[in-house]
Amino acid sequence: MHSNSVIVHIDKMIYNIRGQKVMIDSDLAQIYGVVTKAFNQAVQRNRDRFPEDFMFQCTLSDLDDLRSQIVTANSLNTLNYKRRNLPYVFTENGVAMLSSVLNSKEAIQINIAIMRIFTKLRSFHALESQTDKRVDRLEKETHHLFKTVFKKLDEHEKLITPHLPKNREKIGIK
Repeated sequence: MHSNSVIVHIDKMIYNIRGQKVMIDSDLAQIYGVVTKAFNQAVQRNRDRFPEDFMFQCTLSDLDDLRSQIVTANSLNTLNYKRRNLPYVFTENGVAMLSSVLNSKEAIQINIAIMRIFTKLRSFHALESQTDKRVDRLEKETHHLFKTVFKKLDEHEKLITPHLPKNREKIGIK
């Protein structure tokens, strides 16, 4: 059985691999309350439901990326690197497809919770992107404003400084 504390921390179980938000098979198995081997067997029995953009097996390079993210995310579950096979990871679409493979009421509720978290993450990403665009626009406008101000100051400085003849005799001690 899963615990509510695991569901609360699902967002810490979502990693970025190959430019996609994914979840690791062992984390998903933990959430669903089954062992990883049984979870993967259920998925393999329905392999045609999981094309490459729904689920893929990690490469050694992907595993290095996961290691660094797991350390920084401080997740509940550390990936067991002593497995015989490299882990499978599931994209948002793959997680959604799990509801058709793991067909219990509890599995459906867990899937709903996971999908809501993916949606929140997408919203945060969109908000961050919007904020970045606003900051960029503000930076450009500010740069333009300061450029205009300094240009005007330069023009005023030319008007204020006295125009002295070039071949003027110097005054002072010789």
